[in-house]
Amino acid sequence: MIVDCAIYQEGRRMERPSGYSDALDEARAAGDAFLWIGLHEPTEAEFELVTSEFGLHPLAVEDALHAHQRPKLEVYEDSLFLVLKPVSYDQSAAAVSAGELMLFVGDSFVVTVRHGEANPLRAVRERLEREPEVLRHGPTAVMYAVSDAIVDQYMDVAEDLHISLDGLEEDVFSPEAQAARDTAGRIYGFKRQVLGFRRATGPLADPLERLMRAGVPFVHEDSRPFFRDVSDHLTRVNEQVDSLDRLLSDILSANLAQMSVRQNDNMRKISAWAAMFAVPTAIAGIYGMNFEHMPELHWVWAYPTVLGVIVTACLLLFRLFKRRGWI
Repeated sequence: MIVDCAIYQEGRRMERPSGYSDALDEARAAGDAFLWIGLHEPTEAEFELVTSEFGLHPLAVEDALHAHQRPKLEVYEDSLFLVLKPVSYDQSAAAVSAGELMLFVGDSFVVTVRHGEANPLRAVRERLEREPEVLRHGPTAVMYAVSDAIVDQYMDVAEDLHISLDGLEEDVFSPEAQAARDTAGRIYGFKRQVLGFRRATGPLADPLERLMRAGVPFVHEDSRPFFRDVSDHLTRVNEQVDSLDRLLSDILSANLAQMSVRQNDNMRKISAWAAMFAVPTAIAGIYGMNFEHMPELHWVWAYPTVLGVIVTACLLLFRLFKRRGWI
């Protein structure tokens, strides 16, 4: 559906136009104006009207309708097509959710298509309308502001993930968690969330690098320093994502090492108890062979002596294993 539609002239919002074609002609005739249309999960019928009026490329239109795209920048004859992935993080559920945001930028128009719930556009539009000196730069200002807002959102999510990772690290190495069986599963689940975050942040580096260069159509020449600033912020985010991934791998390795140490401790304890039970078993086995000529068979104190030997041997073994920490 259409979320918002307005003409901006000299950085100021004008009245909402009644038709796309007349509004676009009006914006182009003014020379210092552009049309900004915002759509949320449009149907093919709804988007068909925009496509015909603005001459959008069919391949880009197909991507915008079906979503599930990676961040990218496509240059067509009549427009630019930029795909971004807004991300939000729910700390209570430890889950990263990503939406999709497509921008069509052309001669005196911007069309934004949003999929999902993560929505920085309302705040971006309100901020730009309070800063007419920035909005005066036309569609490029919108593309920069949206990219900047999404990357700032990435920085917040990366910080939240670091906080959650600190809590996970404390839980993993606590005595209570060491006995839990789902610790490795929690680490792996968190690693999957970081991987989903990386899918949004990593591929965006190339589009921003291209927007920093000269000669990209429909991009104002003076905007390159602004996109360079956004790219610097994205680089910091990607470095944080890499550090998160490395820390998770180290925590998982440490957890697996702890499990191996605990298994070795358990095996030592089992072996120690088995050794103590082996002594009476061996002695009982010898006397259970039913030999006829055994001196102890006719000795009055033979039975108590054998029991004493068994108890003494077991106590000596218990003391030895206890001193070595095997029990």
